[in-house]
Amino acid sequence: MLCRKLITFAALVVAMINTVVAAEPTRDRYNIEDNWRFYWASALDGADADYVTLPHCWSPMLGGMGLVESSANYIREIDVPAEWESRRLFLRFGGVQRTAEVFVNGRYAGSHRGGFTAFTVEITPHVRFGAKNYVRVIVSGGERSDLLPVSSDMDLMAGIYRGVELISTPKSIISPLHYSSDGVYVIQESVDSDHAIGVVRSYLSTSNVDHATLTMRIVGPDGYEVDYRTVRLSKLSPERPVDIPYEITHPQLWSPDAPSLYRIEMTLEAGRSIDRVEVVTGFRDISVDDDNRLCINGKSCDVRGVNMPHDRYGYGLAISEAMLREDVAVACDMGANALRSLSGPHMSQLYDLCDSEGLLAWVDMPFTRSPIAFSDICYYPTKAFRDNGFEQLREIIYQNYNHPSIVMWGLFSLVWQRGDDIVSYVEELNALAHEIDSSRPTVGCSNSDGRINLVTDLIVLRQDVGLYKGRVEDVAVWCRQLAGEQWRTLRSGVCYGEEGIMEHTADRLERATRGDKYIPERRQTMMHEVYSAIIDSVGRFWGVWLDNMFDYSSPRRTYGLNNSGLVCHDHKRCKDAYYLYRAKWNREARTLHIANRRWGARQDTLQQVDIYCSDGTPQLYVNGDTAVVRRIAVGHYRADSVILRGRTRLEARDSLGHSRDIVELRLKR
Repeated sequence: MLCRKLITFAALVVAMINTVVAAEPTRDRYNIEDNWRFYWASALDGADADYVTLPHCWSPMLGGMGLVESSANYIREIDVPAEWESRRLFLRFGGVQRTAEVFVNGRYAGSHRGGFTAFTVEITPHVRFGAKNYVRVIVSGGERSDLLPVSSDMDLMAGIYRGVELISTPKSIISPLHYSSDGVYVIQESVDSDHAIGVVRSYLSTSNVDHATLTMRIVGPDGYEVDYRTVRLSKLSPERPVDIPYEITHPQLWSPDAPSLYRIEMTLEAGRSIDRVEVVTGFRDISVDDDNRLCINGKSCDVRGVNMPHDRYGYGLAISEAMLREDVAVACDMGANALRSLSGPHMSQLYDLCDSEGLLAWVDMPFTRSPIAFSDICYYPTKAFRDNGFEQLREIIYQNYNHPSIVMWGLFSLVWQRGDDIVSYVEELNALAHEIDSSRPTVGCSNSDGRINLVTDLIVLRQDVGLYKGRVEDVAVWCRQLAGEQWRTLRSGVCYGEEGIMEHTADRLERATRGDKYIPERRQTMMHEVYSAIIDSVGRFWGVWLDNMFDYSSPRRTYGLNNSGLVCHDHKRCKDAYYLYRAKWNREARTLHIANRRWGARQDTLQQVDIYCSDGTPQLYVNGDTAVVRRIAVGHYRADSVILRGRTRLEARDSLGHSRDIVELRLKR
């Protein structure tokens, strides 16, 4: 009898093993970024196509000189094994600027309108299993009135400028088609130090299945399971969301000081099919207190933000994850703790890094207007334009929903209120953002007065006070007005910046004018010195945002660049203003820098010398003699009466004697 029981038990074990072995494996991902053939749409055929590796892009504009080629073809062969015939296949594009039409073996598979978000198309019906398959992507970078943005300061370089994946899945899956996201959203309904409560929403895509099981497992930062739940599903529709509630007691909250992350594992079992998706998130509460301070979990944050462009010299928009990591390292070395993705999201790896490092992120949608061409239309009140804006906003939010570092959704930037009613459209965007995600505030960046500043939860005011009229010091008057009773309830941050080119030097600083061909770095430096000192002393803002971290391509501008970056377009050479903020913001590193060092040949004998130092008042030696140094603002010091005699050696030392900086100046002959 015992023997028979053992045999029966053994048979059961074997049956279980066979069941597991017989079950279809979960999804697989394959990078297909090499061996693409590329040729212009104007070519007669692809006989002379070049082989390119993704990411890849080209510019439809050359230095503001007009259009070159705006459309092109990308073609690649894909071998699909015969044993995949029982599976589903998808192509996921990380980003195509600006429109894409996808064909598989000559048959239309799908399209996408918008350059900053990912999209996924299912190619299962068009694939020949056990044979070669041909994928063609027709890419257009031309301007259109039904596609945001219709006005931009950036060079919107066309191409497949982010990676492409081939995804192989079982028949019944957690859907990769819901706005090209993971199909899993961790919705936070209530978060504090005692509990994190909400639901995990999963979008399912099932085929020929009546019953299924969906399991949720949440693993904490320490690797221990904190919640586990299973639901049984019946009467499955082809595409449906399923909510599973969760409750975590005494959660480790995500914050800039302690970026604690949880792993959520979702497993769908439908017959012999098993599909598993993992997402990473963090639990935190976002608010603004009565003193206009941004708070994470009730603790106020000193938001030191920088605007992050999308391109780099020599690569355009086709940058790698490694380059993004370098860019973040540069921003952090300066002391920034917040990043703003201009005009649309960066690749998701940037926000993965922000999640793990505790950086705050602001992601814009591409509703913007170029500040260069003042006659530009940025809003068309057509159904096609409006629907594209709604669709891009949905994609941005859903694709980035689970990143705890993203603390606000940007809805517009520098748009005009002239002509058609643009404010009502912003109100609709604001309502849609809150409908999808009620846990994050919305924000806009504005350089105008009026009702548009009152729509979003937060507003960032882009100021050029004193650059084109008045004095730079007039920003103090503006700050005091904002702090008055009339505007005191406005949840406002501030954004500012000025162009400066390292190679341009000037003995006399002239007021900036539109379309300047001479853009001295010294004027940029002076503007940042004055603005930062005044805002530090009298400003009342939930955040300060510098425009920009890096120079970027801008065909509308004189030199084909927006030169307002604190770092040059090569993302290597740092301008003087970079060291100003490093001395102010980065309290963990020593900064000692003599400013205006590239202005080496000077006209006047009597000079001022500015020094940025993070370790108290520095010492300055002029040809070995001590000069008097006074404090101007945090991290900023000045020697007022430095006399040049021929070639003059300046040596600065910090108060602790740990660092020194040496510059040589000379009088012009």
